[in-house]
Amino acid sequence: QVQLVESGGGLVQAGGSLRLSCAASGRTFSRYASGWFRQAPGKEREFVAAIGRSGGSTDYADSVKGRFTISRDNGKNTVYLQMNSLKPEDTAVYYCAASSLFYYSRSTTSYDYWGQGTQVTVSS
Repeated sequence: QVQLVESGGGLVQAGGSLRLSCAASGRTFSRYASGWFRQAPGKEREFVAAIGRSGGSTDYADSVKGRFTISRDNGKNTVYLQMNSLKPEDTAVYYCAASSLFYYSRSTTSYDYWGQGTQVTVSS
């Protein structure tokens, strides 16, 4: 079992920045690829970013590429999502997820564990 707890969400003006954190406990976190997803009201959960087990490889949705950066510190069992140049359309609940697959994925079905989510609201 892996428990994931997100933090760092909040209200920010357009153009601002936030850094989300996802703290993991339980099994060795370095054995899991990790991802960030988001879900806006009335919409399906969508892929944002993912990172491999060692942190050496990453993937981003086109909508956030160049603005968001995913990273991880396996010594601290934590994954981060640095979000810059935020836009109102980035408003959503952001979820951290962990996958036991060897490689990361953009599909929600590939992830075994999920956090409870953290709200990000970007005002115009």
